[in-house]
Amino acid sequence: MAAIITDQIRILNAGNFIAGVSNASNSYYSFIGLTNPEDYQEDWDSDPPSPKDNFDQENDYWDTMVALKKINTSDARQVVPKRTWSSGTSYDMYRHDYSRSNTAVVSGSTSLYLSNYFVINSDFRVYICLQNGIDPDNSSGRPSLDEPTFTDLEPRSAGTSGDGYIWKYLYTIKPSDVAKFESTDYMPVPTDWQTSTDNAPVRDNSVDGSIKIATIVNRGVGLGTANSTYTSVPIRGDGSNAECTITIDGNQQVSSITISNQGSGYTYGNVDIVAGGVPTGTTRPEFNVIISPQGGHGADIYRELGAYNVLMYSRIENDNNNPDFITGNQIARVGVVENPQQFGSSSLLSADKVSALGALKLVGAGYSTATFAADSYFTQTVSTGTTSVGRVVSYDQNTGVIKYWQDRSLVGFSTIGIAQTQPQYGFSLNEFTSSPGTGGSLTIIPSSGVNLTIDDSFTGISTVINNRTYYLGQTFTNGVANPEVKKHSGNIIYVDNRPSITRSSNQKEDIKVILQF
Repeated sequence: MAAIITDQIRILNAGNFIAGVSNASNSYYSFIGLTNPEDYQEDWDSDPPSPKDNFDQENDYWDTMVALKKINTSDARQVVPKRTWSSGTSYDMYRHDYSRSNTAVVSGSTSLYLSNYFVINSDFRVYICLQNGIDPDNSSGRPSLDEPTFTDLEPRSAGTSGDGYIWKYLYTIKPSDVAKFESTDYMPVPTDWQTSTDNAPVRDNSVDGSIKIATIVNRGVGLGTANSTYTSVPIRGDGSNAECTITIDGNQQVSSITISNQGSGYTYGNVDIVAGGVPTGTTRPEFNVIISPQGGHGADIYRELGAYNVLMYSRIENDNNNPDFITGNQIARVGVVENPQQFGSSSLLSADKVSALGALKLVGAGYSTATFAADSYFTQTVSTGTTSVGRVVSYDQNTGVIKYWQDRSLVGFSTIGIAQTQPQYGFSLNEFTSSPGTGGSLTIIPSSGVNLTIDDSFTGISTVINNRTYYLGQTFTNGVANPEVKKHSGNIIYVDNRPSITRSSNQKEDIKVILQF
């Protein structure tokens, strides 16, 4: 049995996803992670591996996660492919009937949404191409020469070049949306199109089943009197009141057809030249009547442009009051997680940004000069024969805070999850503690410098040093801070392995994740 899942369900799913992000019962976060990509693959930076989609890898994404940033309602938007108008480029025209057997003449696309039928201009205004200069003499259309810049509600040509293009203005992208939702390949569509007052003029001007364009397929031969014009030629179909004007040239052929009354209610139509008084001639002219989308042009921007992609935006930047995003080490993975939970709780995570790392507050005579090499191992003897081991993510010489992660590679597994024999520190992944047992100590050995100890007298989220308050980003109890998110909670719905970058103190990253439905 032949069947398809239509593009409309993809648009529906994209819209439902946006609604899910907006729903207060859900919580979405972007995350960064993986400070040690070379351990996974030596040439990671030149050839990052494709992420693996299985439960085992999902655990690894959690174990190597560094920090998370909340995605708010205003951070998610439906987007469409970005096609910037360029002089001399030929564009597809909007047609309601592209298919495998009726492909777009410019791009060869087999569906409307794959064709090249809308553009963004230099002022961030978006237009749909209703006519690309196609006629019997230009069966593949013509290059566009006049940039559309108008905001008229009705379609028209953009200039005086005579390129034959007719454009329909749809909307203008707001500057704030350009910054967040425009990318190299995608551009946003407005939110709340059906209710927003910003979009009301275009939306309210739409007419269901209206006809804006008819094209000439065959000019005909011997059509009565040369250089004559026939007005109010009816367009027949299942709608009503659509009419066109047909002009005959000096060769007694059709030179042009324009819609003079768009009518309404059409899902198909044909030009009735006999009823319009146009001579049929020795060869009857032929026309294609183009039917507008459901509701008319501008009624439903998501359906008209095929908005089945969603862009989620996050800005990662350093914050002195909540320094969850580390500096001085690399990150090589970004992703999105749905409904993560708070550490030690079943409640959804709700903070703006959180750390996924453990942390220790260290003290000692040399804490301000000690160094911990990024991704190096450090240990604590928890009790006789029991050692805790972690990987360094960052160390702050001002505050003595070391941030770290622990994963199964520390207790007898390779980075890809293959069990090993005789792990150096045993099979148990022991937590760091400010209350070591018999034979244990608070000692932490740095990569260079004198030994330090966990500050078991420190509890809080900030510390004052030389009359300056330093915020630590995590709450410490007796020198130990847990992650702020419960690992392995929620659903990781997107992962991107990418060449690593090393974060610096003055650095910001805009993360733009595209979900394709």
